[in-house]
Amino acid sequence: MIGIIGFGRFSGLMAKYLAGDFEVFISTRKDKREEIKALGATQASLADVCALPRIILSVPISAMEEILKEISPLVKENATVMDVCSVKTYPMKWMKEILPQTVSILATHPMFGPDSATESLTGRKIVLCRERMNEPGYAAVKVYLESKGLIVIETSPEEHDRQIATSLSLTHFVGRGLEEFGAFPLEIDTEGYNRLLHILGVVKNDTWELFLDMHKYNPYAEEARSRLLKAMNRINALLAGRTET
Repeated sequence: MIGIIGFGRFSGLMAKYLAGDFEVFISTRKDKREEIKALGATQASLADVCALPRIILSVPISAMEEILKEISPLVKENATVMDVCSVKTYPMKWMKEILPQTVSILATHPMFGPDSATESLTGRKIVLCRERMNEPGYAAVKVYLESKGLIVIETSPEEHDRQIATSLSLTHFVGRGLEEFGAFPLEIDTEGYNRLLHILGVVKNDTWELFLDMHKYNPYAEEARSRLLKAMNRINALLAGRTET
């Protein structure tokens, strides 16, 4: 049995895939019983979900610390708590500080979402940051994920955030910039421009809250944004026939 705390677009995707192999119970503050049932899962109370041996936190990064404080007295000894946040340093820190020492911790970041993995998980990537988890338990999770066709990347929370500041946070920054610019499909277009519109489309399907959180809680995101803006300003200065440092 697996419990999921939080019910958004990604929670629905998880439930859809997990329900084929496990009994899945989802805790959410709103009545979503019919939607959850349609995915093959069951809506349950927070206490009931916290009583399960495996718990996945699928909540906004900004809400995670408070959720951990709420569930800490409820989780059972030897349970495994996982998260799916798009940053890892802060979630790992919070889980280590707040959850009981008897609880195993596995920080994860699925590098896919409802827009890219609706039909299949094959070839998609998932990052694992192991902490306070015994070898058999960790190996079982890894083997299961690989059996679904996922490519497992094992790393530290710091290295994850360092790379994701460019590969995700910066991509969303560019996409939001395109949105603010007012980019839209044109009759006279190019393949390169259409790829930019694809980035915009992906970004617009995610919440503004996620965008803010992935920048606020990634210690490397501000530096990546700064480097990009400086590079663009240098190029713009060259076009204008002047030099900038």
